[in-house]
Amino acid sequence: MKFLAAFFLLLAAVRGLALSERELDSIGRRVWQNECAGTRDGLTSWNAGEDFASLGIGHFIWYPKGERGPFEESFPLLVRFLAANGAKVPPGLDGPCPWSTRAEFMAAFHGEKLGALRELLAGTIHLQARFLAQRMDAALPKMLAAAAAGERENVRAQFARLVASGAGTFALIDYVNFKGEGTKESERYRGEGWGLLQVLVGMRGSGAGAAREFGESASAVLARRVQNAPPERHEERWLAGWRARVRAYGAE
Repeated sequence: MKFLAAFFLLLAAVRGLALSERELDSIGRRVWQNECAGTRDGLTSWNAGEDFASLGIGHFIWYPKGERGPFEESFPLLVRFLAANGAKVPPGLDGPCPWSTRAEFMAAFHGEKLGALRELLAGTIHLQARFLAQRMDAALPKMLAAAAAGERENVRAQFARLVASGAGTFALIDYVNFKGEGTKESERYRGEGWGLLQVLVGMRGSGAGAAREFGESASAVLARRVQNAPPERHEERWLAGWRARVRAYGAE
């Protein structure tokens, strides 16, 4: 009976993910602020020390030809989603990133290709938000499959707590884009992940306050990631900003 109650709570919550265009626009602009400081130029980025471009409101990863890192590539999936939903996608976006290095990318930053790409991305905020919401919705079965058997009921219950409120839904959408589902073996340091699954496992509460608890658990997970990271990555430089971002989830 306890399992059935949790299942029907989850079903009701997931049905609540039929977000309106206004809600999607609001979510999209908040994610844009978190990832790009809400700037148009931030929609086409290539961070120093990384071997991929970060594009769109969610800084979706796009690898150059021949490059594959540990992080999931999401920009080609976004491009296909935009095209399937009526966006006018410029040519050349359906393959690998045409710039091989950050230096090449920055040299082309004010050129026609990146200008057209920013135009596309600035005009499709709600579609990018819908893409993110669908990724969040699809994350649950992946996480349940990857979770230890003894954790599955808790993961399911915590997910349901979060999608029952606007603040919790945003926390899920933002974090799964920010740090992934937590199910990929390649996204581990010393065997420990930092994705949505690990945050949900760290939650033990019930009832109200889910978004606040989520932020606290995410902050602890991110601190552990930095402790486990290879020293040469110097991930401690990002921790304060990461923790401020996730703690804001419970501020509403």
